[in-house]
Amino acid sequence: MTRPMMLNAFAMACVGHQNPGLWTREDDASADYTSLEHWTGLARMLESGGFHSLFLADVLGTYDVYGGSRDAAVRSAVQVPVNDPILGISAMAAATRNLGFGVTVTTTYEQPYSLARRMTTLDHLSNGRIGWNVVTGYLDSAAKNLGFTAQVAHDERYDIADEYLEVCYKLWEHSWDDDAVIKDAAAGIYAVPEKVHDIDHHGRYFDVPGAFLCEPSPQRTPVIFQAGASPRGRQFAARHAEVVFAIAPTPAAARKTVDAIRAEAAEAGRDPRSVKVIAGLTTIVRGTDAEAEALLADYRKSASLEGALALFGGWAGVDLAGLAPDEPLVHVTTDANRSALDSFTRDADRQWTIEELARWVSIGGRGPVITGSPTSVADQLQQWQDVADVDGFNFMYATMPGTFADLVEYLVPELRARGLIAEPGDSPVTLRERFDTGVGARLSPTHVARSLTI
Repeated sequence: MTRPMMLNAFAMACVGHQNPGLWTREDDASADYTSLEHWTGLARMLESGGFHSLFLADVLGTYDVYGGSRDAAVRSAVQVPVNDPILGISAMAAATRNLGFGVTVTTTYEQPYSLARRMTTLDHLSNGRIGWNVVTGYLDSAAKNLGFTAQVAHDERYDIADEYLEVCYKLWEHSWDDDAVIKDAAAGIYAVPEKVHDIDHHGRYFDVPGAFLCEPSPQRTPVIFQAGASPRGRQFAARHAEVVFAIAPTPAAARKTVDAIRAEAAEAGRDPRSVKVIAGLTTIVRGTDAEAEALLADYRKSASLEGALALFGGWAGVDLAGLAPDEPLVHVTTDANRSALDSFTRDADRQWTIEELARWVSIGGRGPVITGSPTSVADQLQQWQDVADVDGFNFMYATMPGTFADLVEYLVPELRARGLIAEPGDSPVTLRERFDTGVGARLSPTHVARSLTI
């Protein structure tokens, strides 16, 4: 079945994102992550390939579960050092016209009033091309460095996030009327005071009595991304998300998550198809299948298995150091990223060993790796769409920017020839319009944000 395919690039302002060890290769420029040109060049490349958005991950702590220290993560540059992902977006937006930007920011460690202003500022400066990947955090190291004695319990983090978004929605959607800004130079009136309102929010976690500092931006509310796959995470996504990032080793495993998300959305009174789902995977594409397979084999020689286990330990909150390579991975319950462990235990259709897990995670993290010629890769992506019922893909990289350059050179022409992606239009549009999740640039009238009152 041919249907439009959403293309998103998944990256992080660090050396090693989902590819521990590959920064050591001569064909990898990940260590240039501190250069602004590194990011503006990537943004231009992605826009030329018709990508919908650049999805930027983030963490606020180090991966210090493996072996009881951060040493393995530091050695392999596993998401440390890492810069703030927000600050480069305005430069990337200035270098492009249509590419959107989904940025990860946690709701656990800062006040909604200040974050709402930063998001609105970015939405203004990008002409409405901003999305917010709402996360609640999962690292104890982050919690301890940001004023907590330990990580807030998993489900309570989502309780906090629910109220956090309620505050933001009131600021973005309800504090300023649509006609509050009149810019009447003759009368000396920029905005009508009676049309700017206090939100008067007094909740369990936040007190925000006043009016928003910013006038409405093109989208008002940024496109809401979300990636939680636990039962509580899916409940949160069903209420708030416009785009859900799902990650699983196989299409069948991903389908379970997709079906659960859409069922939760229907139960919440939303059109389940209005919530777009993008699957995370890594694609190695070259002119022929043999060339792509050879390139992947070469990448695996550079991968750090220790770095992969450090990465997984941070996600799952489980220390796998010292275990025999052939020892089976078993499920435990933690307050870290529960879906990370579930996808290889409860949701898996096989028994994983520690070594198999490390080799899988070393390229592409929790997601699968698809290789081949443009024709065979396009076939596999369409199969993923059919089996997993996803709307598109969040492409992770093996090398930076090589993986994305190969996608643009080899895969995108094949997808265009099949009618799966369109040529960018002449007129810039907002990110919400590109994802088609609302009414024009605005949230759908049925989204919970629109029904709140102040």
